[in-house]
Amino acid sequence: MTLQHGHFRTLGATLQSNGVNFALAAPNATAVDLCLFDAAGLVETARLPMPAQTDGIWHGFLPDARAGLVYGWRVHGPWQPQVGHRFNPAKVLLDPYAREVVGSYQGQDIHLGHDAQHPGQPDPRDNARDALKARVVEDLPSPRPGAQVDPARRVIYELHIKGFTALHPEVPEPLRGTYAGLAHPAAIRHLKTLGITTVCLMPIAQRADEVRLLRMGLSNYWGYSPIAWSAPETRYWSGTEGSSPRTEFCTLVDALHQAGLEVILDVVYNHTGETDEFGPTLSLRGIDNACYYHLRPDNPAQYMNWTGCGNCVNLNQPLVLRTVMDSLRLWVQEFGVDGFRFDLAPVLARSERETDYRFARHAPFLMAVAQDPVLCDRLMVAEPWDIGPGGYQLGAYPAGWLEWNDRFRDTQRAFWLCEQEHLGALALRLAGSSDAFHPQRRSAHSSVNFVTAHDGFTLTDLVSYNERHNEANGEHNRDGHGHNLSNNFGMEGPTDDPAIRELRLRHKRTLLAATVLSLGTPMLLAGDDIGHSQQGNNNAYCQDNPTTWLHWDQADTALFGFVAHLLQARKQRHLLQSRAWWQADETRHAVIARWTTPLAMPLNHDQWNDRHHRALALHLYAGQGHSRTGASHADCLLLINASSEAVEFHLPEGQWLRHIDTGNGEHMDRPLSPRETVPAGSLWLASTQPLFTPSFQT
Repeated sequence: MTLQHGHFRTLGATLQSNGVNFALAAPNATAVDLCLFDAAGLVETARLPMPAQTDGIWHGFLPDARAGLVYGWRVHGPWQPQVGHRFNPAKVLLDPYAREVVGSYQGQDIHLGHDAQHPGQPDPRDNARDALKARVVEDLPSPRPGAQVDPARRVIYELHIKGFTALHPEVPEPLRGTYAGLAHPAAIRHLKTLGITTVCLMPIAQRADEVRLLRMGLSNYWGYSPIAWSAPETRYWSGTEGSSPRTEFCTLVDALHQAGLEVILDVVYNHTGETDEFGPTLSLRGIDNACYYHLRPDNPAQYMNWTGCGNCVNLNQPLVLRTVMDSLRLWVQEFGVDGFRFDLAPVLARSERETDYRFARHAPFLMAVAQDPVLCDRLMVAEPWDIGPGGYQLGAYPAGWLEWNDRFRDTQRAFWLCEQEHLGALALRLAGSSDAFHPQRRSAHSSVNFVTAHDGFTLTDLVSYNERHNEANGEHNRDGHGHNLSNNFGMEGPTDDPAIRELRLRHKRTLLAATVLSLGTPMLLAGDDIGHSQQGNNNAYCQDNPTTWLHWDQADTALFGFVAHLLQARKQRHLLQSRAWWQADETRHAVIARWTTPLAMPLNHDQWNDRHHRALALHLYAGQGHSRTGASHADCLLLINASSEAVEFHLPEGQWLRHIDTGNGEHMDRPLSPRETVPAGSLWLASTQPLFTPSFQT
């Protein structure tokens, strides 16, 4: 069996009518072997030298090879960690282009490229039997067109594939916690009834759990330790006969699309599961460490670590950038996903050493996405921070991108729960955070507004705990954020005290309303709508158990109904979904925002900036050139009272109907008087036209 010359046009394993072409980017390697294995991936059956290298890409063609073939790589080159080279042909390596992974990584030290006792020396043991391998696969049929969602109407719902259905009683037990489970009508019905438009799936790429977690019987449940960027995680596959992880995930995307829902993936291209210099050699490290990773210029045996996960992928290298771009296109073209949320996105756009690795607005990755015909019209969402120098980049991403807005999160928490913010800061966040997203350059929906996400307290825990309770993570409660801006309202954790329970529920409703009704793109965390708690764990990344799984049998159905009505109210009021920024003065075709005191007077400088002033009103109405007829264009009024006492408001002239009251959870049309008293810690939504109809059911 001999490899022919082949081509280097496509990387990875490309199935052709008469065989398979293999190509691997390893510019610093001196030789590369293609290793073939039996169907189970346990026995190495052949080792074939790659016959050609072109521009850093090793390539060869295997005649008569078919789909199902299991393979890995052995890469030869210098073992010189002091200059960044960690080649060790004793280690079988996973193809960065793997589309289906064979085997599982269990933390065995045989996967170390270095000798554990003498890190400066290579480990000579052969790991072929236990190494991760790739399987050659056929292309899937072209996906159906995705859902079309108006950006101004978008509502994002962040969920975990397993946690969402692991305990769902209406999902058949064999499908719970899988791609097929989320595709089940019961799961999709919840999303549709709630009013979600866009599902953001936490990482589903094949991962390699950290050794430390494996030794404690834990795993990287969140999935932020990828080892194969283009392969759906096999752990979320139901194993249904006739399916595979790829086909089952494709079926899930199609089911969500048929329900009218967008699908975006949380993707992790900033680092890999190989961790730091003491981590395993599973793929990129052994293929070409100095090419794929950012190394410390003063000591290339170590890695730049702007992620906190041990390494950083170097997208300034053309072949590495190509690998990431090919992966993104695959998720779109093969599976039909509608967009991506990029974990620690500044890492992807850091410059080279000559400019101190600073974030670059015109970095190769950002430019590549902007011009790519497959990706340029997809939804791109940045987590705009990392832990490197100048790592906080909120508002710095290109026009068209959305960005997670932690200033919105912190301001809402501080204002409603801690009395630590003033009215000016609150209004700035409610109005879209123009301090971060320049109105001349960015659209009004650029800000992803949220008060909770996977990282941190759930909404229930935010109003139930003053301190994190992460003991189960095995780090002596030192992990997770210590500054949570939370409030337990007098009792740490669960309580039977009816007064405390009422205060907590009121503030949950208020924070949800503030998120949904602010200018921008609201994002909800799965489970917050049914009262999910993680018992105070604010860093449950390693808890693949009932701590993180949603308990549907304990769902707060009243809270769910409130959130569904809240989202319905936003959907039916165009002024709450403005495509343009609110204006303070009468402007043609604009939405006008009038901010006043409870007495209907303009706020002065002291009132805007004094934390003791805790109440204000916001009147939204259409400016000249806008239609002001019909319910969808009705004036809107938000009455906000974060003080500890009820406050009387003088309403603007007109016949107002209250639709949402976070104080008691009421969500129905009720006529208002010219003067109304809003309870402490509450937010009301009113408008000049009826909103809810008896036919709307939750």
